[in-house]
Amino acid sequence: MRRRTAAETAGEVAAAAAISAPAAAPDPTAAAFFDVDNTMMRGASIYHFARGLASRGLFTTSDLLRFAAGQAWFRVRGNENPHHIARAKEMALAFVAGLKVDDVVRLGEEIYDEVMADRVWSGTRALAQAHLDAGQRVWLVTATPVELARVIAQRLGLTGALGTVAETSEGAYTGRLVGDLLHGPAKAEAVRALARREGLDLSRCSAYSDSANDLPMLSLVGHAYAINPDSELREYAREQKWEIRDFRTGRKATMIGLPIAATAGAIAGGVAAGIALRKHYRSS
Repeated sequence: MRRRTAAETAGEVAAAAAISAPAAAPDPTAAAFFDVDNTMMRGASIYHFARGLASRGLFTTSDLLRFAAGQAWFRVRGNENPHHIARAKEMALAFVAGLKVDDVVRLGEEIYDEVMADRVWSGTRALAQAHLDAGQRVWLVTATPVELARVIAQRLGLTGALGTVAETSEGAYTGRLVGDLLHGPAKAEAVRALARREGLDLSRCSAYSDSANDLPMLSLVGHAYAINPDSELREYAREQKWEIRDFRTGRKATMIGLPIAATAGAIAGGVAAGIALRKHYRSS
């Protein structure tokens, strides 16, 4: 029997953790899948979460600037060193070990309303709403922790979210992942597993992303869209005649259009968030 790849395991775990609303939609076999960072909202959602924690005094501005510098370094280099990603992931997981899931969710809800809501691209939000209006379900698919991804989906009125799943025990994080980061090929595996569970016809489904890292997911569905695309995705989308939508203007388009190592940048924000939460709960 063939052993499952890490991407397959991460995808199946993410799909199993997805909370699905009853399929009362008029078009139950079609759905839309949206990446989050730089597709649904400007910047990395986990980094915005860290900013919200900083505003509460849970860690210093210098801590935040240090992680922002790390994120910028990955943007400019435009690569994802597996060793660096693995070390950053281990750091983030170590810092959240022992924290209560309910506390993280509560803070996520507060910080979404304060920091993230204004960063949602209205154009991408309108695309998601068009699918809902057509009677189709809409899912977020992101490397962001699934608890935060669910908060974003709920606030936007979407069906649900597929995200990275951290192991929990008795309502607290253990410091380990279930599967792996939901990134790249793992996103495609999660969509495929969800489609099996929900009875979706992938040839009728749509997917939206800004990054060439998500080509496995975009290539899986019948209708792929490049949203605020990086240069590699833009070129590929033109070759495939995929529709391209760019909601950025001026300097924002230039900065966000730089090569982005999305996983590494998100992990940097995750480490910052983990440090803040750890400091907070040690002192409380």
